[in-house]
Amino acid sequence: MHGFLQTALGFPTALFSFALLVVIGYWGLVLLGGLGVDVLDGGQGVDTHGELPAPLGWGGAPATVVVSLLVAVAWFVSLAGSALTEGLPARTAVLAAAIGSAWAGTKASVRPLARLFRRERAARRHDFVGRICVVRTGRVTGDFGQAEVSAEDGSSAVVQVRSRGEEPALTVGHTALIFDYDPDGEFFLVAPFDPVLFGR
Repeated sequence: MHGFLQTALGFPTALFSFALLVVIGYWGLVLLGGLGVDVLDGGQGVDTHGELPAPLGWGGAPATVVVSLLVAVAWFVSLAGSALTEGLPARTAVLAAAIGSAWAGTKASVRPLARLFRRERAARRHDFVGRICVVRTGRVTGDFGQAEVSAEDGSSAVVQVRSRGEEPALTVGHTALIFDYDPDGEFFLVAPFDPVLFGR
């Protein structure tokens, strides 16, 4: 145990040990329900606010997932390398290997999950704004109504919709344009839309 602590608190493993404790604490709070996964993701969970750019090789993965994997892989490689080597030059090489392995390992782990991240983003409610929907209730009023809308991935959802009082009546089967979302009431504002008129 003493040897493990000495290695974990020595160079270069110590550079990642504190970060690993933060990562473990964060996911521990997530599992206990005391913290949301969206804390480092811009308040929206797995979405475009908290993802890291695809050109970096992360495939649009959430920042929390990427950072956690980077830290964990770097810590493990540096711990194993430090246990097998001695001296500053060798430990410096271990540090470089740990960083390189963390980058490559995280990239390889995240890439297969890219489709899952894209589906989560497509399901965000704000992504429906600007899309066409079809009314599924007998009437849409200022306090009642439902409509079916399709997401980018082809899936469809039935959402709560409302219309302003001055808008022409929307009844079942009519198409409408979603032009805004009310987060307090958790409904979309819609207006009549003629796909033929707009060539859609």
